[in-house]
Amino acid sequence: MEIRKLNTLRGIAALIVFITHFSDITNWLDGVLGGGSGAYGVMLFFMLSGFLMSYLYLDKDFSQGNIIRYFLARAGRVLPLYLVVVFGSYFLTLSGYDGLYAIPDFNTLLGHLLFLYGESVLWSIPAEIQFYLIFIAFWAFAKRRTGYIYVSIIAVMILLFLTNFPKIYGDINGVPYNLFSVLRTLPFFFVGVVFGLHYRSLKVPEYLKKHWFILSLCLIPLMYPAFSPLNTTDKVRMWLSYEVLLVMSTVFFCIVFLVPNSNVILANKLGDFIGKISYSLYLLHLPIIIKVNQLDLSDVAKLLLSLALSILAAYFSYRCFERPIAKLIRDLGPNKSHQPDTHTRASV
Repeated sequence: MEIRKLNTLRGIAALIVFITHFSDITNWLDGVLGGGSGAYGVMLFFMLSGFLMSYLYLDKDFSQGNIIRYFLARAGRVLPLYLVVVFGSYFLTLSGYDGLYAIPDFNTLLGHLLFLYGESVLWSIPAEIQFYLIFIAFWAFAKRRTGYIYVSIIAVMILLFLTNFPKIYGDINGVPYNLFSVLRTLPFFFVGVVFGLHYRSLKVPEYLKKHWFILSLCLIPLMYPAFSPLNTTDKVRMWLSYEVLLVMSTVFFCIVFLVPNSNVILANKLGDFIGKISYSLYLLHLPIIIKVNQLDLSDVAKLLLSLALSILAAYFSYRCFERPIAKLIRDLGPNKSHQPDTHTRASV
């Protein structure tokens, strides 16, 4: 069963990241929509990723065929564009052109290919890939041992709290790694997994399902550093703030469980479109904004042009490259007609 409103939520997540980077680069509105607030969009991506994996797979048998289909679906959705961007960034950087992201040497390239490190927005993809591996353990627990999933999540959360989210990063023989990226994002992935576990079984009374719960999305801009009532530490340590985790989990719960699936703001063709191209939009928008910012235009004109070009590039990437390649990869698996495509991002 498709949960159509999640397409729009995914699109909103990508647009949060876009607006944040545009504000930071151009200082639009004195940068009040920037300040690292794109993290809130990535948090939504990670919760969506955990939710959809849990919702789509945990009730399936943990069999070899299903595992193969799972990895092929995930690889088909995330890897093709990521690899093109990574290799493109590497060769462009070597040639002295900064058209994409800075990957200046082979060791840095290797860090990206091993999913140990990510430059700029690419940091979220290694975390997403590592989530795919963590989910396999949850899946193995799912049949008759679902409680182990909760025990594992609680144990990891306690360990992260007691160790203050250890800053594990550095390099091995020149190859960079940053495990802190995945550790700080785990709580959001866990929230998505738990919500996905209960989506079918949790019966929310109809009188609690109201369209006005969509207003919970307004809590996100209230957490932006320029507007936030949170203390100073939380403003600059968004990923490590339990207040932020609580607010984002509340927003996600309201949208997924309390907003009716028929909500016209979330369930519409525009939302479907932006949601489908959200991964491409996430990976491709930043270089476009940087180039447009070099033009002698007003901030509003730069915003409109950057958004239009980013959406256009994302659409052609999704339509002409990502979707066909993803289908080819998924078709390599058994029972090819029954392979779900969750369109998870990455993650950002």
